[in-house]
Order: sequence, then C-alpha cells, then structure tokens
Amino acid sequence: MMKKKNLIVALLTLISVSTFAQTATPVKDVRTKPNLYFLQDGQQASSLDLLPAPPQPGSVQFLYDEAQYQWGKMQRNTERGDQAVADARVGGDGVPQAFSEAFGITISKETTPEIYKLVLNIREDAGDLSTRGAKNHYMRIRPFAFYQEDTCNPEQQKELSTNGSYPSGHTAIGWATALVLSEINIDRQNEILKRGYEMGQSRVICGYHWQSDVDAARLVSAAVVARLHAEPAFQAQMDKAKKEFARLVKAGKVGKSTFKASN
Repeated sequence: MMKKKNLIVALLTLISVSTFAQTATPVKDVRTKPNLYFLQDGQQASSLDLLPAPPQPGSVQFLYDEAQYQWGKMQRNTERGDQAVADARVGGDGVPQAFSEAFGITISKETTPEIYKLVLNIREDAGDLSTRGAKNHYMRIRPFAFYQEDTCNPEQQKELSTNGSYPSGHTAIGWATALVLSEINIDRQNEILKRGYEMGQSRVICGYHWQSDVDAARLVSAAVVARLHAEPAFQAQMDKAKKEFARLVKAGKVGKSTFKASN
C-alpha cells in the first residue's frame, strides 16, 4: 500500500513539474543572457507607464502615422530606400558594424574589443527591456499588416507579424547605441546621432513600424541609457571602452569629424 502511495505522489510531482516547465516564462535579462543585457527585468523604466497609448485609427495622431507610411513607401526606390533595406538586415553583431563609419573606426571584436562588447551588451536592455511592457500590452498591428502590403524586405514579415509594433525595438537599439557611442566619441557625435536617427526612420521606410512607434522607442531607449549609467557593470564596461578609445585616438586610428555645422 505504501509503495502504491509513493508511486502516486511521484507521478503527481512529475506532472506538476512538467506542467510548470511548459507554462513558466523563461527569464530574459542579465540573469540568463549576461552578454546581451546589463539589467534585470524591472530595473528599467516601465514603457507601459511612461508612454501614452498608441494613436488610434481616425485620430489626428494616426493621420500623421499614415502620412509617414506613405512618405516611407516613396523612399523605397531611392538610395535612402536601399539603406533602409540594409538597416532591416542589421542584427546581432551587425549593429557595431552599422555604426563604424559614423564612429570613425571599425567597431569589431578585433579592432575595438571593449567598445564592441559594450555595444552588444546594451542591445537587449534597449531593444527588449525598454520596450517590453508597452509592446506586450498593446500588441499594436504593424503598418504592413494593417494595409496588407509588402515591406521593403518581405523575408522578415512573417516573424514580425507575431509581435507588437509599439514601440519599435530596432529603433530603441539604434538610438541607445548612438547615445552611448556619442558619449565616447564626442568629436563625431553629430555623425553618430544622425546614424542612430536614420536607423529608426528606416523602420518607417520599410513599413515595419509606424512613425509613432519609432518616436516612442527613442524616448524609452533614452530612459534605459540613463538607467544603465547607474549600473556598476555598465559603468565598468563604459570606462574600459573610453580608455580603449583614448588609446586609439592617441595612435591616430580614429577618423576626424567631417560634419558641417550650419551657420
């Protein structure tokens, strides 16, 4: 009788553990992916509390989103459209490369290991944590799905249609990267910030995001960068990156700014 009771308890425990394993949401932050995050979920400002609800169809704000969507479509058969397609395919360690020209030196594991590590390590703090609350809550339909039209890069449409549009995670990555890199290379801050801004507008051109998704992403990514500056691990990596950059400048390996300021 005791053996039968023990067997029943064991089976119930196994079923309980199996059910939990299937329903529990895996942690996605520095605890499980320390090479992609500095923060734990909850340490970042809440995008759901910080942002207003996305514009509703028929509102004045939505008319602007629609106008920008049409503007984006008109850019697709231009050089700017080609850049948007290239930006759409920037993923993983492609982000450092995307900023290399603006930064004045190739950002890579070989040439700038500390700067490279810094850029990769903030990627999901910006692209995921800073946008997670609002994105999951609103699950806003993306422009290409709303209009049932193709994007500039149809190969990504199926994947993107499964998650929310507001705010834009890719824009948040680009803008956070620009803010951090412009702090390291102050001389080229104009080029760097311009590149970060362009990465967001590329999402509009491709039809992946509404303009309001992009605008909201810049706000929450700036908020997460401010929070990162209070995180000891980020501070330590930023210090390493700045020292590395100073050595590169001293060695004459960083290009000078060519940005022409308007009078």
